[in-house]
Amino acid sequence: MLTQLRPAIVLTVLLSAVTGLAYPLAISGVAQAAFPGQANGSRIERDGIVIGSDLIGQNFSTPGYFWPRPSATGPEPYNAAASTGSNIGPTGKALVERVAASVAAIGPSAPADAVTTSGSGLDPHITPQYAAMQTARVAASRGVDASVIEAALAAVTEQPILGIFGEPRVNVLRLNLALDEAAPLGN
Repeated sequence: MLTQLRPAIVLTVLLSAVTGLAYPLAISGVAQAAFPGQANGSRIERDGIVIGSDLIGQNFSTPGYFWPRPSATGPEPYNAAASTGSNIGPTGKALVERVAASVAAIGPSAPADAVTTSGSGLDPHITPQYAAMQTARVAASRGVDASVIEAALAAVTEQPILGIFGEPRVNVLRLNLALDEAAPLGN
């Protein structure tokens, strides 16, 4: 029996070391060498302090900032520890009521991302159309001409990858940081 048990134990230990230690360490090393920013969470820093990530949205609700799309992470919006969709079907009463309330608040011409959540509930991007809808509110709150806000929006709008993959999008945190540079609140 020992002749059969010993190879099984050795193989289990060997495979555990290769697949549980060596492979993850090798892949982490390659990622750190080739893509250090992404491997470390795509962190956004201001004055040496991490204030967010390019990959995880943040909840902005004051009038002087652009607002993200709704978040499905409850009870707190954009809670990365609770990343999940709402699991409410497209005909679910709760979803229909929430979207209807959002449309009533924003208006019937609201883009889809203004009234619906993303699959993860953490999407950091909005469409340029949704951002443009918010320009007048942000400009009025900051006490600047809308052209200042529009220039910041144009500067941070990301285009499709290679011009064909994806849609134009705006990272809300990056946009709000650009606004703080171009037109600080309280001026």
